[in-house]
Amino acid sequence: MPSSATLKLALVQFNATVGDLAGNGKRVADFARRAHAEGARLVITPELSLTGYPPEDLLLRPAFMRACEEALAACAASLADLPDLQVVVGHPKTLDDAGHVRTRSLAVQRRVNAASMLQAGRITACYAKRELPNYQVFDERRYFVSGRSAGLGPLVVDLGGLKVGVLVCEDAWFDEPAEAAKAAGAQALAVINASPFHLGKAGEREERMAHRARATGLPVLYAHLVGGQDEVVFDGGSFAVDAQGHVGARAGTFTEELLLVDVGTDGSVTGPLAPQPELQAQAWGALVMGVRDYLGKNGFPGAIIGLSGGIDSALVLAVAVDALGADKVRAVMMPSPYTADISWLDARDMARRLGVQYDEISITPMFEAFKASLAEEFAGLPEDATEENIQARCRGTLLMALSNKSGRIVLTTGNKSEMATGYCTLYGDMAGGFAVIKDVAKTLVYRLAAWRNAQGAEPVIPERIITRPPSAELRPDQTDQDSLPPYEVLDAILARYMEEDEGIAEIVAAGFDAAVVERVTRLIAVNEYKRRQAPVGIRITHRAFGRDWRYPITSKFRA
Repeated sequence: MPSSATLKLALVQFNATVGDLAGNGKRVADFARRAHAEGARLVITPELSLTGYPPEDLLLRPAFMRACEEALAACAASLADLPDLQVVVGHPKTLDDAGHVRTRSLAVQRRVNAASMLQAGRITACYAKRELPNYQVFDERRYFVSGRSAGLGPLVVDLGGLKVGVLVCEDAWFDEPAEAAKAAGAQALAVINASPFHLGKAGEREERMAHRARATGLPVLYAHLVGGQDEVVFDGGSFAVDAQGHVGARAGTFTEELLLVDVGTDGSVTGPLAPQPELQAQAWGALVMGVRDYLGKNGFPGAIIGLSGGIDSALVLAVAVDALGADKVRAVMMPSPYTADISWLDARDMARRLGVQYDEISITPMFEAFKASLAEEFAGLPEDATEENIQARCRGTLLMALSNKSGRIVLTTGNKSEMATGYCTLYGDMAGGFAVIKDVAKTLVYRLAAWRNAQGAEPVIPERIITRPPSAELRPDQTDQDSLPPYEVLDAILARYMEEDEGIAEIVAAGFDAAVVERVTRLIAVNEYKRRQAPVGIRITHRAFGRDWRYPITSKFRA
């Protein structure tokens, strides 16, 4: 083959569902057939494409691992009529020599995070991930052993003029796996990935793969998963960089896509080049996909949202409608004696703009009934947060009752700033099944609201909701800043302390008031018990409350 010849490769970016082995295998085969019809002879699917990512403790079940073996064989057999096509499939594999040892509760097996080559109805080769991430949301050393200890070497595919080395995700962030593939003859690197989204991660991936390309002198093709899985989201954006590290092809984000890339034996890559979305568009895409997949993959027929006339519930409503459609979203306004007239008006206005079912149910009768029932117990005591929390719990009870009757899931509306400081009520505004903006700081809530309003001919969130001072409206003339520092200050401290792991002294040295820093960090610590009882929510930063954050509830350490 001439030195300047090109070969067509296909990067499959699809939305796998964890545990749907037959369905995922069929999707792989369908995409492979499409790619073959377009002239591709090598098809690259994402990491653990057969199982979905992350399968977590399903991997500990021998029955699950046996089912994976059967599904992989079935996928290979379904492509037997295309003998000139090779397909890379990600899957877990139990090592042949592992056996298992019974303990009191589980079978201990040696497993690898594998990439297998399928051709002519057979599994022709296998590679095992060498670098196992164990940080942020990753927990791979709980489940897998390294390909090094498993004795599985490089996998290099000969396409008849171009040799492609296969790597699995984290491998490409380190020197040795890529160098081993190159030493085995690779002229290009294909990396299969399931890299959870956070803001800015797409640019970081491309920078690291560009570095890998320059370091090896080989083009890099990056096939990435897309879709929502519980709290994590995968953004797609599969891409290819040439041997000089320039991006020559890129798929869209938050959408399934078959990206066809022409790879030259001179190290060049060409193909469609989708733009990188701006930060707010990334966040919005992640929230919409997270809601759509959580409800869709778990079979919920729709969503219910407590609409207050405030910015947080307005943002959640807009996300839900974009994710599900107006016909699957119901908004319920539940006024109390302290609800301002403008809250009623703005809630009605927003429901009208989005075309959702809208209802109003006053909590005043049940709130008064609670107070009457507790009058003897509370005699002589002033009203305080107790009465405020009763109002929130009345609303939570109503929403959960509507959820039980309809089967629709309640989407909670608390943001990251509130979750951090405990400015939320257990069994009240925290009651629900999915926390849409759990990882969205209050300052970002405002930016996203403004961004969403700018995307259409007419704003979907009434301007007054964005501009009025935020309030829980649980007592007369209440505002959030009665209890919390200004959100610009709070979110800056939260980012430094929680996301960047800066200590109290470092934050104070950066110019923040010592008393405010002490108060905020104390609130973060003492409200861990609340966060443990919060619903799962969408992760959009590199440090979210959930899988990223595993602090003890009982702890005396503060720094």
